Amino acid sequence: MREVKAILNNTLVLLFNLVLKSEEKFIKEVGCTDLSINEIHVIDAIGKKEHPTMGEAAAELNITLGTLTTSINNLERKGYVDRVRSEKDRRVVFLKLSEKGIKIYSQHVKFHDNMINEIVENLSDNEEKALVKGLNNLIDYFATNFE
Repeated sequence: MREVKAILNNTLVLLFNLVLKSEEKFIKEVGCTDLSINEIHVIDAIGKKEHPTMGEAAAELNITLGTLTTSINNLERKGYVDRVRSEKDRRVVFLKLSEKGIKIYSQHVKFHDNMINEIVENLSDNEEKALVKGLNNLIDYFATNFE
């Protein structure tokens, strides 16, 4: 059991670092040197839902509205995101990807699709089920202990 714990710990650290490196490589490959990984994730959160509010996007990213506001200010200045005020309630701000934002969102989705396809392509049904069960256990742990 001790060996499994050591392997799991090392694997989690390694995976975290490798995912960051792969995201950095993606940013360079698509030529978006003006975006950080965090900004890519904000674009991703906005792209997943048609015109989310600031609150919805912050919740999706598990960050504060203040942190999101800083990112949105930068992304808007760089031309990736537009703010749209609600006609019904001017306090509500919807987020919309610009053409430039839609392009990077689409490329990011393809990047993740390719990554996942390569990971699962050689797994048996039992291996897929075991992987999903293990990942769900990880999610449950982090969601319970760090939210």
